[in-house]
Amino acid sequence: MRPRSLLSLLLVATLPLACASGSDDGAVPAAATPDASPSVGQANVEDNESQKDVVKIAVGSPDHTTLVAALKAADLVNALANAGPFTVFAPTNAAFDKLPKGTVDDLLKPENVDKLRGILQHHVTTSVWDAADLTDGMSLSMADGGSVTIKKTGTDITIDGAKIVGSVRGSNGMVHVVDGVIVPAAK
Repeated sequence: MRPRSLLSLLLVATLPLACASGSDDGAVPAAATPDASPSVGQANVEDNESQKDVVKIAVGSPDHTTLVAALKAADLVNALANAGPFTVFAPTNAAFDKLPKGTVDDLLKPENVDKLRGILQHHVTTSVWDAADLTDGMSLSMADGGSVTIKKTGTDITIDGAKIVGSVRGSNGMVHVVDGVIVPAAK
């Protein structure tokens, strides 16, 4: 498979999400679905009994509303509701707040959707990594085609400087909540 084809496949099948909390009903609020097709796609399948996927974990977390809004703006909600497997490094609202003032608002503009998708895809890898599997110096290939480096100091694990502050297993992968936005290197 050509590298561009692989990247295209990864773009369709990825992006970051978040930590569990909130409602246990399993339903995805309309706010988490793309406006163009609010009732279409895997993210809208109602299932009150199965384990939540990475999208439902993020939607249920009050600490990840910015991430959910970004996923919606980038039209990536349904991609992350698919079978996976995914490991998502999900920045909290506070992590997005650390970015320079106006950055998030600028990224959410329709004309910046490609840049937003690239940043979000830099938070996702297409395999499942438990925290215990992440080792110091390890490099992970991300869905945007870039890579990140794991640093482990004692019990602290960081991904290009963003610290894992919690982890939640979903039906289609693992969500590691991080305290920073992982910015891809300029291409």
